[in-house]
Amino acid sequence: MNDSSSHVVVNHHADHPGFSGVVGAVCALLFVATGRANAELAVRSAPLGAADHVVDVGCGPGTAARMAARLGARVTGVDPSAQMLRVGRLVTRGRARENVTWRLGTAEDIPVGDASATAVWALATVHHWQDVNKALRQAHRVLAPGGRLVAIERQVVAGATGFASHGWTREQADAFAALCRGAGFDHAEVSARPRGRKAVWLVSASKH
Repeated sequence: MNDSSSHVVVNHHADHPGFSGVVGAVCALLFVATGRANAELAVRSAPLGAADHVVDVGCGPGTAARMAARLGARVTGVDPSAQMLRVGRLVTRGRARENVTWRLGTAEDIPVGDASATAVWALATVHHWQDVNKALRQAHRVLAPGGRLVAIERQVVAGATGFASHGWTREQADAFAALCRGAGFDHAEVSARPRGRKAVWLVSASKH
């Protein structure tokens, strides 16, 4: 990777207005129906159990949070949209309801304690972060030694517009991995993973 990759804009939709009101509620229900593939991939990236605390940054209505909770992990779902969190609470039942805590917050100000998480997930959200470097410092802060950061973004082509641009090119995925290393993470790796009929980039980084 050349040095220029670290200057590629990976949060290219940071000006997104967010999700609120009726539109936010509709989007939240849509995400409940469509977010399972990323959640399954995140779960497969590392085994989870009762000793784990997963912080899901940009959790939306909580599909991935519920999946982790059903495996016994304690989960903190963080999202800047109160509407997303409201829908998440409403659709969460059983064991998952007991294991998930919902917190209003952002990637740049994660509302959990230092070194308290074993995993931080960002599933199709990094391209919306306001400040990637600040958010990565926060992820590093909340992870305990040995903890892992997992970011998933769908693969897109350079020059795409509209919804088709919501994701990463290979260059953007590599740039994010470089930013992870710059924030103090070790072994930041990029891999292409299948997700149904489409593919995604998975960036995994660890804290030691």
